[in-house]
Amino acid sequence: MKSWNLNEAKTHLSSLVDAAARGEEIVITRYGHPLARLGPAAPPQERPLGFYPIAFTSDLTEPADADTVRDFEEA
Repeated sequence: MKSWNLNEAKTHLSSLVDAAARGEEIVITRYGHPLARLGPAAPPQERPLGFYPIAFTSDLTEPADADTVRDFEEA
């Protein structure tokens, strides 16, 4: 794990980000005290297509009752 002071890190940010993308961890310090850690981002998690956790309480193919239609039209 490499350590860079804040001023050096600002100057070499692009190369530090490239190093982090390759898997290196970089600690950014101020006055010798660690402030932040720069490392590789976690890969995005895949989610199954077509999955949406919802449960319908009514049949959407049936016509709505008069109160629901009125509320919809007033909105």
